[in-house]
Amino acid sequence: MATPGRSGWNTAHIPDQGGRTAVVTGANSGIGLVTARELARKGARVVLACRNEARGTAAVDAVRREVPGVEVEFRPLDLADLSSVREFAASLPYERLDLLVNNAGVMALPYGRTADGFETQFGVNHLGHFALTGLLLPRLLDAPSARVVTVSSSLHALSRLDMGDLNSERNYRRWIAYGRSKTANLLFVHELARRLAAAGAGIVAAAAHPGYAATNLQTAAVRMEGRTGAERFMELGNRVFAQPAEGGALPTLYAATAAGVAPDSFTGPSFLMWRGAPGSSWRARWTRDDVAGERLWVASEQLTGVTYDGLKV
Repeated sequence: MATPGRSGWNTAHIPDQGGRTAVVTGANSGIGLVTARELARKGARVVLACRNEARGTAAVDAVRREVPGVEVEFRPLDLADLSSVREFAASLPYERLDLLVNNAGVMALPYGRTADGFETQFGVNHLGHFALTGLLLPRLLDAPSARVVTVSSSLHALSRLDMGDLNSERNYRRWIAYGRSKTANLLFVHELARRLAAAGAGIVAAAAHPGYAATNLQTAAVRMEGRTGAERFMELGNRVFAQPAEGGALPTLYAATAAGVAPDSFTGPSFLMWRGAPGSSWRARWTRDDVAGERLWVASEQLTGVTYDGLKV
């Protein structure tokens, strides 16, 4: 259910973003592209952090055509390769970062591993963003009112984490693995918000989800496997039931820019968590488990080699 003040919230309500620098991962299509475009439209300098250079530069060109004069750029980032994450963070030329939108993700893929040996969905959706956020933390701390927004999903409800099998090596089920990765996103935000508060840092860590939005996320896995019938079914669902990417991006944009966004909040579409104006979204109780959050944090530092030195507790 939408909370008071959010009803009807849309991109016209985004406050001026002039002087702010934002990084949006997976910004070459879908809600990431819309998020990057609307932040740029409001005056932010936006870095589109994307794995594919051709698609990334095409997205930059598309934003510039639609909104002439905006400050946008492409920089390569492959969240499935921690060396790419480190290179992105080291080469980012801006000393201060006001907004990091951890948007990129994969969904329901057949079993695979990242360059570093992690199960792909857990590795990309959680570990890649965990490492990126940690490596960019000093720049976020230098901004007076920075935010980190991580895009999760209502499908986190499919499964809590199995701390003894984070890489889903036992009995891999693609949708359960996806749900676990999205639970990890919410636990990460919960623990990050807790550590930021303990350190007295002014960064707001929040989460969002798009509801059911028509993007290529739904069709990527079945297309990869050559499952033509399933791909057509997903495309039909996008056309008939899903809201457009512009609607799906609203919760992210709200969490990234609206006044009064609370740490560890979870924003999603207000109508049945599916579509509509941004509102406070339901989340499973296990995504606010302090013990699970700390255990995931420690494991993530060990797996990625990235430590949040300024947020020790």
